[in-house]
Amino acid sequence: MKLAVAGKGGSGKTTIAGILARVIARRGVDVLAIDADLNPNLASILGLGPDASQVRQLPLHVVKRQERGSAARLELTTPAEELVLDYGVDCPDKVRLVCMAEPHQAATGCMCSSHEAIRVLLRDLSAEGRLIIADMEASPEHLTRATPEAADVLLAVAEPYFRSLEATRRQAWLARDLGIARIAVVANKVRDSWDADAIAAFCDRHELELLGSVPYDGTLGEADRVNVSPVDHDAQAAAVVAVSHLADRLLG
Repeated sequence: MKLAVAGKGGSGKTTIAGILARVIARRGVDVLAIDADLNPNLASILGLGPDASQVRQLPLHVVKRQERGSAARLELTTPAEELVLDYGVDCPDKVRLVCMAEPHQAATGCMCSSHEAIRVLLRDLSAEGRLIIADMEASPEHLTRATPEAADVLLAVAEPYFRSLEATRRQAWLARDLGIARIAVVANKVRDSWDADAIAAFCDRHELELLGSVPYDGTLGEADRVNVSPVDHDAQAAAVVAVSHLADRLLG
């Protein structure tokens, strides 16, 4: 399965993506995680800790335009599996992590080539026998650039607040327009029945699948303060257990 995780900034998409990768890998599934955010943070959620500084990023120019008659097709200059081997890093539970190239200097223009690299990498990688999970950036630009177009599922992480829900609605609409087959919402930071009902009503109103909910969990902040993966900090934390239930539904 190819899974893209999206959401408004601060919604918890990276945390959920990282926990999902770890709990699914612990079930014996081969997991490849892709940090497709220009502000990368997935490595620390996966548990690299101080080793996160050793993560290598994909080069900016690994995509070429192959002319085919009157049309052009984007192609990788190096086979996808070789890029994973050359630029990936091993994380706990044998999760392999590949990172998008992030900007290192101001006023250098758009990051189109970074998006293109992830777009073609996702397209060319085989998901047979493994889970490929991509943590997308917070803005809807990854959808306008068709970065996750090869995803089988787009998981939209939503908080029970208007701005977060509105961002989810916009991203879900774009994902549908992009042709992603399955779009599912995860309710995150749910504190009470009012929060749960608000997101359920939103999903019903916009004909979106509600995959499940993750409660507000203070232990996630504790883990972040000491730069430890939530799974390593407390594997029985309420949020970790809830994400494990999400994994059941995704894989089931």
